[in-house]
Amino acid sequence: MDRRTVDVYEHNVEDWIEHRRRPRPAALDAFVARVPAGVRVDVGCGPGWHTGELGRPVVAFDASAAMVRQVHEFARDACRFVGDLEHLPFRPGALTGAWAHKCYMHIADVQLPMALAEMHRAMALGGALHIQVTSDRRLESPDNRFPGRHFTWWPPERLRDVIEGAGFFIDEFVDDGEEWIDVEATRARLLPDTVGPGMRVLLVGLNPSVYSADAGYGFARPGNRFWPAALASGLVTRAHDTFHALRVDGIGMTNFIRRPTPNASDLSTSEYVEATAVLERLVRWLEPRAVCFIGFAGYRAAIDKHAAAGWQARGFGGAAAFVMPNTSGLNAHAKPADFVEHLRAVQQPPQ
Repeated sequence: MDRRTVDVYEHNVEDWIEHRRRPRPAALDAFVARVPAGVRVDVGCGPGWHTGELGRPVVAFDASAAMVRQVHEFARDACRFVGDLEHLPFRPGALTGAWAHKCYMHIADVQLPMALAEMHRAMALGGALHIQVTSDRRLESPDNRFPGRHFTWWPPERLRDVIEGAGFFIDEFVDDGEEWIDVEATRARLLPDTVGPGMRVLLVGLNPSVYSADAGYGFARPGNRFWPAALASGLVTRAHDTFHALRVDGIGMTNFIRRPTPNASDLSTSEYVEATAVLERLVRWLEPRAVCFIGFAGYRAAIDKHAAAGWQARGFGGAAAFVMPNTSGLNAHAKPADFVEHLRAVQQPPQ
Protein backbone atom coordinates (compact mmCIF):
# COMPACT_ATOMS: atom_id res chain seq x y z
CA MET A 1 0.00 0.00 0.00
CA ASP A 2 0.90 3.66 -0.27
CA ARG A 3 3.05 4.25 2.82
CA ARG A 4 2.12 7.92 3.20
CA THR A 5 -1.55 6.99 3.41
CA VAL A 6 -0.91 4.37 6.07
CA ASP A 7 1.18 6.84 8.07
CA VAL A 8 -1.68 9.37 8.10
CA TYR A 9 -3.84 6.78 9.84
CA GLU A 10 -1.01 5.62 12.09
CA HIS A 11 -0.38 9.10 13.47
CA ASN A 12 -3.94 10.41 13.69
CA VAL A 13 -5.97 7.54 15.10
CA GLU A 14 -7.50 9.42 18.06
CA ASP A 15 -8.35 12.46 15.95
CA TRP A 16 -9.84 10.15 13.31
CA ILE A 17 -12.08 8.41 15.83
CA GLU A 18 -13.26 11.74 17.22
CA HIS A 19 -13.99 13.47 13.92
CA ARG A 20 -14.62 10.79 11.32
CA ARG A 21 -17.08 8.40 12.91
CA ARG A 22 -18.78 6.82 9.92
CA PRO A 23 -22.55 6.55 9.76
CA ARG A 24 -23.85 3.03 9.45
CA PRO A 25 -23.53 2.11 5.75
CA ALA A 26 -26.85 1.50 4.04
CA ALA A 27 -25.47 -1.57 2.28
CA LEU A 28 -24.35 -3.36 5.44
CA ASP A 29 -27.51 -5.33 6.27
CA ALA A 30 -27.96 -6.58 2.71
CA PHE A 31 -24.32 -7.66 2.62
CA VAL A 32 -24.56 -9.57 5.89
CA ALA A 33 -27.71 -11.30 4.70
CA ARG A 34 -25.99 -12.77 1.66
CA VAL A 35 -22.71 -13.90 3.28
CA PRO A 36 -22.59 -17.71 3.52
CA ALA A 37 -21.75 -19.29 6.85
CA GLY A 38 -18.05 -18.99 7.60
CA VAL A 39 -15.32 -16.42 8.17
CA ARG A 40 -15.91 -12.87 7.01
CA VAL A 41 -13.36 -10.03 6.96
CA ASP A 42 -13.61 -6.27 7.41
CA VAL A 43 -10.96 -5.12 4.89
CA GLY A 44 -9.49 -1.76 5.81
CA CYS A 45 -11.42 -1.94 9.06
CA GLY A 46 -10.01 1.23 10.63
CA PRO A 47 -10.92 1.21 14.35
CA GLY A 48 -13.58 -1.43 13.70
CA TRP A 49 -16.71 0.72 13.85
CA HIS A 50 -18.74 -1.80 11.86
CA THR A 51 -16.64 -4.96 12.23
CA GLY A 52 -18.86 -6.38 14.96
CA GLU A 53 -21.96 -6.01 12.77
CA LEU A 54 -20.63 -8.30 10.05
CA GLY A 55 -21.44 -11.48 11.97
CA ARG A 56 -19.18 -14.14 13.46
CA PRO A 57 -16.48 -15.26 13.10
CA VAL A 58 -15.02 -12.01 11.80
CA VAL A 59 -11.52 -10.75 11.06
CA ALA A 60 -10.57 -7.06 11.37
CA PHE A 61 -7.83 -6.36 8.82
CA ASP A 62 -6.04 -3.07 8.21
CA ALA A 63 -2.64 -1.75 7.12
CA SER A 64 -2.50 0.56 10.14
CA ALA A 65 -1.46 -1.12 13.37
CA ALA A 66 -2.68 1.91 15.35
CA MET A 67 -6.17 1.47 13.92
CA VAL A 68 -6.22 -2.28 14.52
CA ARG A 69 -5.29 -1.73 18.18
CA GLN A 70 -8.58 0.17 18.59
CA VAL A 71 -10.79 -2.63 17.26
CA HIS A 72 -11.32 -4.22 20.67
CA GLU A 73 -13.25 -1.08 21.70
CA PHE A 74 -15.87 -1.63 18.99
CA ALA A 75 -15.68 -5.38 18.18
CA ARG A 76 -14.31 -7.35 21.11
CA ASP A 77 -14.73 -10.76 19.46
CA ALA A 78 -12.92 -9.90 16.24
CA CYS A 79 -9.66 -11.55 15.27
CA ARG A 80 -7.25 -8.75 14.39
CA PHE A 81 -4.60 -8.67 11.66
CA VAL A 82 -2.25 -5.98 10.38
CA GLY A 83 -1.26 -6.34 6.74
CA ASP A 84 -1.17 -5.02 3.21
CA LEU A 85 -4.41 -4.88 1.20
CA GLU A 86 -2.36 -5.88 -1.84
CA HIS A 87 -0.89 -9.00 -0.18
CA LEU A 88 -3.53 -10.76 1.86
CA PRO A 89 -2.46 -13.20 4.62
CA PHE A 90 -5.40 -15.62 4.23
CA ARG A 91 -5.18 -19.17 2.94
CA PRO A 92 -7.04 -20.02 -0.28
CA GLY A 93 -10.79 -20.35 0.20
CA ALA A 94 -10.69 -19.20 3.84
CA LEU A 95 -13.25 -16.38 3.57
CA THR A 96 -16.95 -16.40 2.81
CA GLY A 97 -17.42 -12.64 2.89
CA ALA A 98 -15.30 -9.50 2.48
CA TRP A 99 -16.49 -6.00 3.40
CA ALA A 100 -14.14 -3.53 1.65
CA HIS A 101 -15.74 -0.16 2.37
CA LYS A 102 -13.64 2.86 1.32
CA CYS A 103 -10.30 1.06 1.43
CA TYR A 104 -9.40 -0.03 -2.11
CA MET A 105 -9.54 3.61 -3.23
CA HIS A 106 -6.32 4.12 -1.24
CA ILE A 107 -4.24 1.94 -3.58
CA ALA A 108 -3.08 2.83 -7.08
CA ASP A 109 -5.55 1.93 -9.80
CA VAL A 110 -3.05 -0.31 -11.62
CA GLN A 111 -2.57 -2.36 -8.43
CA LEU A 112 -6.26 -3.13 -7.92
CA PRO A 113 -6.41 -6.08 -10.37
CA MET A 114 -3.85 -8.02 -8.34
CA ALA A 115 -5.35 -6.94 -5.01
CA LEU A 116 -8.67 -8.38 -6.15
CA ALA A 117 -6.98 -11.48 -7.56
CA GLU A 118 -5.61 -12.00 -4.04
CA MET A 119 -9.13 -11.58 -2.68
CA HIS A 120 -10.54 -14.05 -5.21
CA ARG A 121 -7.95 -16.62 -4.12
CA ALA A 122 -8.74 -16.06 -0.43
CA MET A 123 -12.52 -16.41 -0.87
CA ALA A 124 -14.62 -19.55 -1.10
CA LEU A 125 -16.78 -20.12 -4.15
CA GLY A 126 -20.01 -18.13 -3.71
CA GLY A 127 -18.48 -15.76 -1.17
CA ALA A 128 -19.87 -12.21 -0.96
CA LEU A 129 -17.80 -9.10 -1.69
CA HIS A 130 -18.76 -5.48 -1.00
CA ILE A 131 -16.67 -2.62 -2.39
CA GLN A 132 -17.15 1.11 -2.09
CA VAL A 133 -14.75 3.50 -3.83
CA THR A 134 -14.86 7.11 -4.89
CA SER A 135 -15.74 8.36 -8.35
CA ASP A 136 -15.10 12.01 -7.41
CA ARG A 137 -11.74 13.59 -8.26
CA ARG A 138 -12.44 16.32 -5.69
CA LEU A 139 -12.67 14.02 -2.67
CA GLU A 140 -9.26 15.09 -1.33
CA SER A 141 -9.85 18.83 -0.95
CA PRO A 142 -7.20 21.32 0.25
CA ASP A 143 -8.95 21.85 3.59
CA ASN A 144 -9.22 18.13 4.35
CA ARG A 145 -8.50 17.42 8.02
CA PHE A 146 -6.27 14.45 7.13
CA PRO A 147 -4.18 15.48 4.10
CA GLY A 148 -1.56 13.33 2.40
CA ARG A 149 -3.68 10.27 1.66
CA HIS A 150 -3.75 8.68 -1.77
CA PHE A 151 -7.11 8.47 -3.51
CA THR A 152 -7.85 6.70 -6.78
CA TRP A 153 -10.77 8.05 -8.75
CA TRP A 154 -12.57 5.18 -10.51
CA PRO A 155 -14.36 5.59 -13.85
CA PRO A 156 -17.33 3.18 -13.63
CA GLU A 157 -16.52 1.22 -16.80
CA ARG A 158 -12.95 0.53 -15.73
CA LEU A 159 -13.98 -0.50 -12.22
CA ARG A 160 -16.52 -2.92 -13.65
CA ASP A 161 -13.88 -4.40 -15.99
CA VAL A 162 -11.40 -4.86 -13.13
CA ILE A 163 -13.86 -6.54 -10.75
CA GLU A 164 -15.14 -8.92 -13.42
CA GLY A 165 -11.57 -9.54 -14.58
CA ALA A 166 -10.68 -10.59 -11.03
CA GLY A 167 -13.17 -13.46 -11.22
CA PHE A 168 -16.29 -11.98 -9.60
CA PHE A 169 -19.87 -11.79 -10.82
CA ILE A 170 -21.29 -8.31 -10.25
CA ASP A 171 -24.70 -8.55 -8.60
CA GLU A 172 -25.27 -4.82 -8.14
CA PHE A 173 -23.34 -1.79 -9.36
CA VAL A 174 -24.57 1.57 -8.06
CA ASP A 175 -22.94 4.81 -9.18
CA ASP A 176 -24.54 7.76 -7.40
CA GLY A 177 -23.28 10.03 -10.16
CA GLU A 178 -21.53 12.34 -7.73
CA GLU A 179 -19.12 10.78 -5.29
CA TRP A 180 -19.40 7.03 -4.64
CA ILE A 181 -19.66 3.70 -6.41
CA ASP A 182 -21.00 0.70 -4.47
CA VAL A 183 -20.51 -2.81 -5.83
CA GLU A 184 -21.96 -6.08 -4.57
CA ALA A 185 -20.24 -9.08 -6.13
CA THR A 186 -19.93 -12.83 -5.75
CA ARG A 187 -16.76 -14.92 -5.97
CA ALA A 188 -17.31 -16.99 -9.12
CA ARG A 189 -15.84 -20.18 -10.54
CA LEU A 190 -13.60 -18.11 -12.80
CA LEU A 191 -9.89 -17.55 -13.24
CA PRO A 192 -8.75 -14.07 -12.17
CA ASP A 193 -6.53 -11.92 -14.34
CA THR A 194 -3.00 -11.52 -13.01
CA VAL A 195 -2.09 -8.18 -14.56
CA GLY A 196 -0.45 -4.93 -13.58
CA PRO A 197 1.95 -2.18 -14.65
CA GLY A 198 5.27 -2.85 -16.36
CA MET A 199 4.38 -6.16 -18.01
CA ARG A 200 6.96 -7.47 -20.47
CA VAL A 201 4.32 -9.70 -22.02
CA LEU A 202 0.59 -10.11 -21.50
CA LEU A 203 -0.44 -13.68 -22.34
CA VAL A 204 -4.00 -14.11 -23.63
CA GLY A 205 -5.48 -17.60 -23.51
CA LEU A 206 -8.68 -18.54 -25.28
CA ASN A 207 -10.57 -19.26 -22.04
CA PRO A 208 -9.80 -21.23 -18.89
CA SER A 209 -10.70 -24.87 -18.57
CA VAL A 210 -12.91 -25.81 -15.64
CA TYR A 211 -9.84 -27.61 -14.29
CA SER A 212 -7.79 -24.39 -14.38
CA ALA A 213 -10.57 -22.33 -12.81
CA ASP A 214 -10.63 -24.74 -9.87
CA ALA A 215 -6.83 -24.94 -9.65
CA GLY A 216 -6.51 -21.15 -9.59
CA TYR A 217 -3.99 -20.77 -12.41
CA GLY A 218 -4.01 -20.99 -16.18
CA PHE A 219 -2.87 -23.94 -18.31
CA ALA A 220 -3.28 -26.22 -15.31
CA ARG A 221 -4.71 -29.31 -16.99
CA PRO A 222 -2.30 -32.28 -17.08
CA GLY A 223 -0.96 -32.58 -20.59
CA ASN A 224 -1.00 -28.85 -21.32
CA ARG A 225 2.47 -27.95 -22.55
CA PHE A 226 2.55 -24.28 -21.62
CA TRP A 227 4.46 -24.34 -18.33
CA PRO A 228 7.34 -26.62 -19.45
CA ALA A 229 7.77 -24.43 -22.56
CA ALA A 230 7.55 -21.20 -20.53
CA LEU A 231 10.32 -22.41 -18.21
CA ALA A 232 12.50 -23.68 -21.04
CA SER A 233 12.15 -20.40 -22.93
CA GLY A 234 13.06 -18.26 -19.91
CA LEU A 235 9.66 -16.55 -19.97
CA VAL A 236 8.99 -17.50 -16.34
CA THR A 237 11.15 -18.76 -13.48
CA ARG A 238 8.53 -20.78 -11.60
CA ALA A 239 5.89 -23.15 -12.94
CA HIS A 240 2.18 -23.09 -12.06
CA ASP A 241 2.33 -19.72 -10.29
CA THR A 242 0.73 -16.81 -12.13
CA PHE A 243 1.24 -14.43 -9.19
CA HIS A 244 5.00 -15.10 -9.27
CA ALA A 245 5.00 -14.78 -13.07
CA LEU A 246 3.65 -11.23 -12.82
CA ARG A 247 5.46 -9.97 -9.74
CA VAL A 248 8.87 -11.49 -10.47
CA ASP A 249 9.00 -12.16 -14.22
CA GLY A 250 6.77 -9.34 -15.50
CA ILE A 251 4.44 -11.76 -17.29
CA GLY A 252 0.71 -11.07 -17.06
CA MET A 253 -2.09 -13.50 -17.86
CA THR A 254 -5.68 -13.08 -18.96
CA ASN A 255 -8.15 -14.78 -21.28
CA PHE A 256 -10.16 -13.74 -24.30
CA ILE A 257 -13.29 -15.15 -22.67
CA ARG A 258 -13.72 -15.52 -18.92
CA ARG A 259 -16.18 -18.39 -18.63
CA PRO A 260 -14.55 -21.80 -18.22
CA THR A 261 -15.53 -24.67 -20.51
CA PRO A 262 -14.37 -28.29 -20.91
CA ASN A 263 -12.94 -27.40 -24.35
CA ALA A 264 -12.17 -24.19 -26.25
CA SER A 265 -14.30 -25.57 -29.09
CA ASP A 266 -17.34 -24.77 -26.92
CA LEU A 267 -16.81 -21.04 -27.56
CA SER A 268 -18.52 -19.11 -30.36
CA THR A 269 -17.20 -16.50 -32.76
CA SER A 270 -19.63 -13.94 -31.36
CA GLU A 271 -18.18 -14.42 -27.86
CA TYR A 272 -14.68 -13.65 -29.11
CA VAL A 273 -15.88 -10.56 -30.94
CA GLU A 274 -17.75 -9.25 -27.89
CA ALA A 275 -14.75 -9.90 -25.62
CA THR A 276 -12.30 -8.00 -27.82
CA ALA A 277 -13.39 -4.55 -26.62
CA VAL A 278 -12.80 -5.46 -22.96
CA LEU A 279 -9.39 -6.92 -23.77
CA GLU A 280 -8.38 -3.87 -25.78
CA ARG A 281 -9.38 -1.56 -22.92
CA LEU A 282 -7.15 -3.59 -20.59
CA VAL A 283 -4.17 -3.39 -22.94
CA ARG A 284 -4.53 0.35 -23.58
CA TRP A 285 -4.78 0.98 -19.84
CA LEU A 286 -1.84 -1.14 -18.60
CA GLU A 287 0.40 -0.81 -21.70
CA PRO A 288 2.30 -4.11 -21.78
CA ARG A 289 5.29 -4.20 -24.13
CA ALA A 290 3.72 -7.08 -26.03
CA VAL A 291 0.53 -9.13 -26.16
CA CYS A 292 0.79 -12.84 -26.95
CA PHE A 293 -2.36 -14.66 -28.08
CA ILE A 294 -2.06 -18.36 -27.29
CA GLY A 295 -4.30 -20.16 -29.75
CA PHE A 296 -5.35 -18.98 -33.20
CA ALA A 297 -9.11 -19.34 -32.70
CA GLY A 298 -9.80 -16.14 -30.79
CA TYR A 299 -7.50 -13.88 -32.79
CA ARG A 300 -8.74 -15.21 -36.13
CA ALA A 301 -12.38 -15.02 -35.08
CA ALA A 302 -12.27 -11.47 -33.75
CA ILE A 303 -9.30 -9.66 -35.27
CA ASP A 304 -7.71 -11.20 -38.38
CA LYS A 305 -9.07 -14.40 -39.92
CA HIS A 306 -5.86 -14.87 -41.96
CA ALA A 307 -3.40 -14.51 -39.06
CA ALA A 308 -0.36 -16.77 -39.07
CA ALA A 309 2.01 -17.53 -36.20
CA GLY A 310 4.44 -14.80 -35.18
CA TRP A 311 4.40 -11.02 -34.91
CA GLN A 312 1.40 -9.38 -36.51
CA ALA A 313 1.64 -6.50 -38.95
CA ARG A 314 -0.69 -4.43 -36.80
CA GLY A 315 -0.51 -4.38 -33.04
CA PHE A 316 -3.31 -4.68 -30.53
CA GLY A 317 -4.39 -1.90 -28.19
CA GLY A 318 -1.18 0.00 -28.88
CA ALA A 319 1.09 -2.96 -28.07
CA ALA A 320 2.99 -5.33 -30.36
CA ALA A 321 0.92 -8.48 -31.00
CA PHE A 322 2.15 -12.07 -31.35
CA VAL A 323 0.07 -15.13 -32.17
CA MET A 324 1.09 -18.72 -31.45
CA PRO A 325 -0.55 -22.17 -31.42
CA ASN A 326 -2.64 -23.44 -28.53
CA THR A 327 -0.49 -25.33 -26.01
CA SER A 328 -3.29 -27.77 -25.19
CA GLY A 329 -2.35 -31.44 -25.37
CA LEU A 330 -5.21 -31.81 -27.85
CA ASN A 331 -3.25 -29.73 -30.37
CA ALA A 332 -1.23 -32.51 -32.01
CA HIS A 333 0.02 -30.28 -34.84
CA ALA A 334 2.41 -28.32 -32.62
CA LYS A 335 5.39 -29.80 -30.80
CA PRO A 336 6.95 -28.78 -27.46
CA ALA A 337 9.97 -27.30 -29.24
CA ASP A 338 7.64 -25.07 -31.27
CA PHE A 339 6.16 -23.58 -28.10
CA VAL A 340 9.60 -22.88 -26.66
CA GLU A 341 10.61 -21.10 -29.87
CA HIS A 342 7.46 -18.97 -29.86
CA LEU A 343 7.79 -18.03 -26.19
CA ARG A 344 11.40 -17.01 -26.75
CA ALA A 345 10.42 -14.88 -29.73
CA VAL A 346 7.67 -13.04 -27.87
CA GLN A 347 10.23 -11.71 -25.40
CA GLN A 348 11.83 -9.68 -28.19
CA PRO A 349 9.09 -7.45 -29.61
CA PRO A 350 9.82 -5.45 -32.75
CA GLN A 351 10.89 -1.86 -32.22
